[in-house]
Amino acid sequence: MPDSSDRPSLVHQRALVTGASRGLGAAIAPVLAAAGADLVISGRDPDGLERTRALVERHGRRCHALPADLRHGEEVRRLADQALALFGTVDILVNNAGLVHVADILHTSLEDWEETQAVNLRAPFLLSQLLAPAMIQQKRGKIIMISSVAAVLAPEGHAAYSASKGGLNLLTQTMAAEWGRHNIQANAVAPTVILTEMGQQVWGEASKADPMKARIPAGRFGEPNEVADLVLFLASDASNFICGQVIRLDGGLTAV
Repeated sequence: MPDSSDRPSLVHQRALVTGASRGLGAAIAPVLAAAGADLVISGRDPDGLERTRALVERHGRRCHALPADLRHGEEVRRLADQALALFGTVDILVNNAGLVHVADILHTSLEDWEETQAVNLRAPFLLSQLLAPAMIQQKRGKIIMISSVAAVLAPEGHAAYSASKGGLNLLTQTMAAEWGRHNIQANAVAPTVILTEMGQQVWGEASKADPMKARIPAGRFGEPNEVADLVLFLASDASNFICGQVIRLDGGLTAV
């Protein structure tokens, strides 16, 4: 999305972005700041968070970096409490943090399964549950999940990941059903492969990447800024009548 006076405005908005120490979160946070939002950013890597905070502060916005390990429920609750203490309410919640363990079903360990569900599904549930009451009180809020087309296409080796993202999609729709009446819009962005560090780790080899690209009508993988621009749209007033949707950002992959 080009810089212009027509870019959606988030002035006076307060946002929380998880998984912001790298990857999609590190791309999303500065885009929200450029639109005028103040931020709380969270992740497991303090050094990465500081780099993202510097990018946010270049836009003249406040940014609080709060390290948290969302594998643990008590840390999710602490993050919510800290964000509310800093801002009073969070207007925009971007549940971006996620992880993937690539293994076929027979070799997926219970530990990897539970870690995947904890970060990819339980943490978004808890954060949304804890931050929604203030949104309900002010009669306004945006909840944006970062899902995946892996919830629809179920690629081999992604059993735990696909299950977590499928659950995230239905959780998003349930939030829309329950909280839409309070002017809270909950939506999910479901990208195909995006060239973050995690994307490179899983799809970096040409033997895996080339057949996947051949299935995408656009002929390529996505870029982090393309996800960030869609998140900005969903965080803004321009999307106020979009609620409960899972938007596939996939270059046409699921259309063929």
